[in-house]
Amino acid sequence: MEQQILSHQQIQHKVRRIAYQIYEANVNEKEILIAGIDGDGLKFAKKIQAVLQDITEAKISLCKVSMNKGNPLQSGVTTSIPETDYANKSVVLVDDVLNSGTTLIYGVHHFLKTPLKQLKTAVLVNRNHKKYPVKADYKGISLSTSLQEHVNVRFRAKNDVVYLD
Repeated sequence: MEQQILSHQQIQHKVRRIAYQIYEANVNEKEILIAGIDGDGLKFAKKIQAVLQDITEAKISLCKVSMNKGNPLQSGVTTSIPETDYANKSVVLVDDVLNSGTTLIYGVHHFLKTPLKQLKTAVLVNRNHKKYPVKADYKGISLSTSLQEHVNVRFRAKNDVVYLD
């Protein structure tokens, strides 16, 4: 049985709040790179990017981070822009749900191979089942869920929603 956790309006509010937090942490930056993990993480990153472009004069770049989420070691992690384009910049790695931390830790590991001004993480839903020492610097909501429950994020035009199955 699906239980709604966040409505469309609540998600829009969380996106704006996270965007403002990112802006406040980067108020003196000329450029901020929003790196979205392919899939719903990238969709969430695009929403954050859109709000940031409205509230700051800084250049807000978007980068797609690709990996095999089931086995990140198998194919490795790649980005849609070369590392020279984000070296010595402020980077925010974005995903929709932080569950075990596997996806986020491999994404963080990829970016740590390059010198950066700072690296932060943002998620819409933070679950408390981590097996890796990774945390979300910016989070929309924290949920205490059982391992059997599944968080389902759906980004659809004017109908974004988060469910718990």
